[in-house]
Amino acid sequence: MTMTTASPHKATHSASARFDPAALLSIRNLELRAKIVVQGFWSGLHRSPYHGFSVEFTEYRQYTPGDDPRYLDWRLFARSDRFYIKKFEDETNLRCLMVLDTSASMQFGSGGISKADYARTLAASIGYFLHQQGDAVGLLSFDSQVRDYLPPRNRSAHLRHLFVTLQKDHKGSATSFSTPLSQVGRVFTKRGLLIVISDFLSPLEELGKGLGELAALGHEIILFQILDPKEIDFSFEKPALFQDLEEPRNLFVDPVAASHNYLAKFAAHQTSLEETCLASGIARHLFRTDTALQSALHALLRARSKNKTKRTRRNR
Repeated sequence: MTMTTASPHKATHSASARFDPAALLSIRNLELRAKIVVQGFWSGLHRSPYHGFSVEFTEYRQYTPGDDPRYLDWRLFARSDRFYIKKFEDETNLRCLMVLDTSASMQFGSGGISKADYARTLAASIGYFLHQQGDAVGLLSFDSQVRDYLPPRNRSAHLRHLFVTLQKDHKGSATSFSTPLSQVGRVFTKRGLLIVISDFLSPLEELGKGLGELAALGHEIILFQILDPKEIDFSFEKPALFQDLEEPRNLFVDPVAASHNYLAKFAAHQTSLEETCLASGIARHLFRTDTALQSALHALLRARSKNKTKRTRRNR
């Protein structure tokens, strides 16, 4: 009889990768990254007192004596060690389309982690998580035009195709929301969940118009804004030549002289983005590339729970 044991190095690496973005993104296999993120999320949810996030998300409630045991969700029990009843399972499954920005600006990364790699790992983790829930998930990637489109489905082969598509190394060009969001309106006709992942560092007029039209169609929309820490605090120390990733130009910048003006314009842009979202009832979450990706799954569940509460109140 032989017995195999896990490699201590691999075990330590997987454990640190659960919450350390740098360790996680050093793993080349995107599917493995997604599984580590979701496993870490479930582990954290089990230790957290806020179990209501998962309950609100998938129409679960805790089992009470007298409930029909046929409706126990054994997969959730295996993850959380708690009994939950899943109500009206075929009615709660949703269709989700992730809209992923692969433009040139997403290639920026000051600490060894690019926004593009963080964003694709986030998309893979959400896709894997929703697939486990029995939901249909699809992908539309874009820069100035649509690059890839996978319609929402819930099949193992489709999930693998999603990972392969996300793994593509798009060089990207300038960002444009007009064409991609118009395409979303044409292909995503039934009400569903739209998750837009981008740095949103572009003019907001066409974004606001496109999101407003999609929200008017009844879609639930959540924005995940991915930014590098230095884009937020502009903590560059020495004068340097800065390359514009979306325009053929270079700028020599003294950070000390430029920081005040940059931070003021950045704050104004962020305020405008928030107002754009509020105008259409859209949830927005900002994530730095040094933030554990499990936090994004928590944000997803909170946003869905909040939106569900709003819809319930409107229907009363």
